[in-house]
Amino acid sequence: MTEPTEKKKKTQIPRNPMPEQEPKVRARNFDEVPFGYTPELAKLEASRCLQCKKPACVAGCPVSIDIPAFIGLILQEDFRGAARKLKEMNSLPAVCGRVCPQEDQCEKVCILGKKGEPVAIGRLERFAADFEQKQGEFTLPPMAPPTGKKVAVVGSGPAGLTLAGDLIKKGHKVTVFEALHKAGGVLVYGIPEFRLPKAIVQAEVEYLEKLGVEVRRDMVIGQIFTVDELMANGYDAVFLGTGAGLPTFMNIPGENLNGVYSANEYLTRSNLMKAYLFPQYDTPIALGKKVAVLGGGNVAMDSARTALRLGADEVYIVYRRSKKELPARIEEVHHAEEEGIKFHFLTLPVEILGKDDGWVCGMKCQKMELGEPDESGRRRPIPIPGSEIVLEVDMVVVAIGTGANPLIPSTTADLKTNKWGYIIADPETGATSKKGVYAGGDIVTGSATVILAMGAGRKAGDAIHKYLQG
Repeated sequence: MTEPTEKKKKTQIPRNPMPEQEPKVRARNFDEVPFGYTPELAKLEASRCLQCKKPACVAGCPVSIDIPAFIGLILQEDFRGAARKLKEMNSLPAVCGRVCPQEDQCEKVCILGKKGEPVAIGRLERFAADFEQKQGEFTLPPMAPPTGKKVAVVGSGPAGLTLAGDLIKKGHKVTVFEALHKAGGVLVYGIPEFRLPKAIVQAEVEYLEKLGVEVRRDMVIGQIFTVDELMANGYDAVFLGTGAGLPTFMNIPGENLNGVYSANEYLTRSNLMKAYLFPQYDTPIALGKKVAVLGGGNVAMDSARTALRLGADEVYIVYRRSKKELPARIEEVHHAEEEGIKFHFLTLPVEILGKDDGWVCGMKCQKMELGEPDESGRRRPIPIPGSEIVLEVDMVVVAIGTGANPLIPSTTADLKTNKWGYIIADPETGATSKKGVYAGGDIVTGSATVILAMGAGRKAGDAIHKYLQG
């Protein structure tokens, strides 16, 4: 009998799960759910990588990380070297290792995944980035000599931070203008502590500041300064990475009742303003006992799991399509189910019911069935006549998507937007209709993923660098 080849041996090593909190325990605290890999688990998982000569995983990554190289460094126990390798292409590896949908990107095209489970690239990225942060020693990358050019970055979300990190290393002076009192954009106001600890985001922002990026907080561009005023004040280029944070509602009766939140407000109160630590932090938040969350994306999962941790007895996800069409990450849906979130699929809210005192007491819903695919490619939900039900709830969180804030387009001449209010920009360069002004991330595409916003920041950074060079 012939000995199995080295490649065959690697394919026989099972994918290593991350240790995590027990569901019943974590459902009542805001601590991070997974504990992360130990060095031993990280090395074992890294040993599964085939080190392909033409790695499809690199092409599957929107910021083109050299994935085999950083995994190879983990296998050699050069964990800090792995973190440095990640940071060559990714300014936020500790964030991406936690919230990126690797199952739809780099891991989706991993060769091992064709016959088994792909290498846990995201978990290894998190491990290397966390190791460096815990060591507290950062090796700053090589920096180009100063060019004398200044770039204003509006918004400190994933797109803006990525672009800022890229351009500061190329010798340009970069100032980030953030409307809120904390930098990080959706990473700090939108994603809960149990999924992305805010200390992680803060450390990534501080790293960029060590590189020389200036971050100015409490700066609402469009009010304090317009884009034209920034350019008149000596900025040679402006990047707009303001995200898509305008809440969307269903426009059904009862949405103005007390106890109805947009997911934006609900998560911002809890995450950025620390309402989950009330009264230590002076931010009130309604505490429902039976909470319905409308929607099926990651924001809906975050809202539902937050409500549970704030003390709800029962939390429902109400979604008009079936489980198969849920846009949320598989891991987030799995965690929600483990924690006891109840799912009402093929269910459409049609009215929110209230008591005489103006507070929510229930929600009337229509049961649905799936028909032919619509323009999104998913099967269209169709109402089933006579199938109305009433859910007994005392709080509703609407998490059905967001829109573009009109503040910057309305105060910036010559900046073209589409019919939904998103800024029109070249998908390869981020160039807008206004010379010297670039845009990327959710303000261009509508709500998408952290890593796609980072990819847009990377492309716009390359284009701005060429523009500044003349």
